[in-house]
Amino acid sequence: MRLHLASRLTLAAVFAILSIPAFSQVVPAASEGGLPLIVGGGFSNFDLDYGKDNGNTRRMEGGTIWANWTLYNAPSLLRGIGIEIEGRDINYGRPATLPKMRQDVGEGGVIYPWRHYRNFKPYGKFLIGMGSIDFPSNNPKYTHDTRAVYSPGGGLEYRVWRNVWVRADYEYEFWLHLFGPNALNPNGYTIGASYDFRRFHSH
Repeated sequence: MRLHLASRLTLAAVFAILSIPAFSQVVPAASEGGLPLIVGGGFSNFDLDYGKDNGNTRRMEGGTIWANWTLYNAPSLLRGIGIEIEGRDINYGRPATLPKMRQDVGEGGVIYPWRHYRNFKPYGKFLIGMGSIDFPSNNPKYTHDTRAVYSPGGGLEYRVWRNVWVRADYEYEFWLHLFGPNALNPNGYTIGASYDFRRFHSH
């Protein structure tokens, strides 16, 4: 199931990236107007996947911001697909056992909402970017590193008032070959809100 979903999201990402020039001049669908832009931010809580896993001693908090741009006139199977860019700073609530720990990520990729309900919008996404990590180390010359990161994820958005939505989001990150052959896998959730600049018209 995970491989099948990852394959569909990967194909959607390739389609979206190749379609940006073609869609940039396209007129929005008849039922929507305004900018096809959504911006938001929220509170994040992540398992760092670093150090000993004793209860919640590997978890930290931070903030996440994001922006989505919807691509119009996509094939019916991919209708509603968009490009998401995201930035996250996990830098608060540092465990006593992990001094100087900080994880920052900047990513971009594809988001695919299932727009079947009026006020509920489940979605899946696949993002690729760069991660920066500061960490405690016995080597004073090696306390920082950067890596390519990719992050499958998904969640649910709920309309609370006109163009305002709340979001519950989950991501599982892959920092490849950090500290050896294995990937570092920080993962966690973000709770926040966003504003949709589109105008929706009923028929």
